[in-house]
Amino acid sequence: MLRSFKWSILICLAVILSLALVACGPAKSSQTILIGGALCLTGIQAPLDEPAVRGAQLAVDELNKKGGILGRKVEFVNLDGKSDPVTVGNVAVELIKKGAKAIIAPSDFDFGGPASREAQKAGIVCISPAASSPLYGSKTLGDKQFTMSMWNTTMGAATAEFAWKKGWKTGYVVTDTFIDYTKSLSRYFIIHFKKQGGTILFEDTYVQGAQDFSAQLARLKASKKFDFIFISSYMPDLGTIIRSIREAGISVPIVGGDSYDDPGLFKALGEKYGSDIYFDTHSFLTPGVTPDMENFLKLYKAKFNTEPDAVWVATGWDVVMIMAQAMEKAKSTDGAAMAKAMETTEFSLLTGKLKWSGTDKGHEPDIEAPLVQLEKSVPKFIGWVRPTDIPAP
Repeated sequence: MLRSFKWSILICLAVILSLALVACGPAKSSQTILIGGALCLTGIQAPLDEPAVRGAQLAVDELNKKGGILGRKVEFVNLDGKSDPVTVGNVAVELIKKGAKAIIAPSDFDFGGPASREAQKAGIVCISPAASSPLYGSKTLGDKQFTMSMWNTTMGAATAEFAWKKGWKTGYVVTDTFIDYTKSLSRYFIIHFKKQGGTILFEDTYVQGAQDFSAQLARLKASKKFDFIFISSYMPDLGTIIRSIREAGISVPIVGGDSYDDPGLFKALGEKYGSDIYFDTHSFLTPGVTPDMENFLKLYKAKFNTEPDAVWVATGWDVVMIMAQAMEKAKSTDGAAMAKAMETTEFSLLTGKLKWSGTDKGHEPDIEAPLVQLEKSVPKFIGWVRPTDIPAP
């Protein structure tokens, strides 16, 4: 009788243990995958980052409707980087402590770099949706660090080729010296334009925050005749610079980079000053530009009850989808496995087809550049361009 009782106890314990193991299995597999964002919702970086937050959240919603990543639900948590490099770094540390498996950094090297450095220390992937400095890559930040954006080598070369093919032989360059983005964009534009056979009459400078373009304007007026002006700056001062030029009666074409793709600039210039302006950017929000754009626009309208206001929503969507595909291909959220998957995959995105070079070559992005023309402050898509003989970083 006693033996029978003992056997009954053992059998019950075995059943309880097996049930506990079964219960633990599904619970572990259903743990949420946390994607952290250190994107800036306030300050001068916000016009690029805040729309990306909306795009990222929309992507997470759609992933969860389809079962998440690796059969697990996905959560996106963004903590405001406040357009301050120190805050961005601290935010990344906090997200990593919360268990983030990957981080989305601000769309600029100076502001986004601190997030990538913290992610690298933790051994996880960090991607900037649109940082275009050649410094944003594995050579400077580490083997798990990427940017989706074309580097300024490509961005500068694309507009240089465009200007040359338009028949513009002489240019005047104004460079905002506040951050690496604006400085390196001008540098690679000048290199490639000269390589085409063009001439730069003068290289002027400006510092973001000055809100006074009078000295540069005097030099522009005194300069020899030029076919166009290349201005490497960003809002809010970019609007002031262009208005000052147009108000002075200088009507030549103005050329720039992706910082021009800002509804704030379109509004600041208005119909009167917002014409004959050309820039390259990351995509264009109209059906047919890329294969999935039409569906994305429908999903965005359904969630936010309005049309998207800036191209950066597409970069936010794309960065989450890249992370999802990398995790699925790696069958893991491990940073090294994800990075390897990203190095060996061509991604078809709202921002075009993208592939990265290996770690030894800096994770250089190979991606086309869409060109846009601004007429009466209304952006119009010109087409995609992949420049040739891109300058070395």
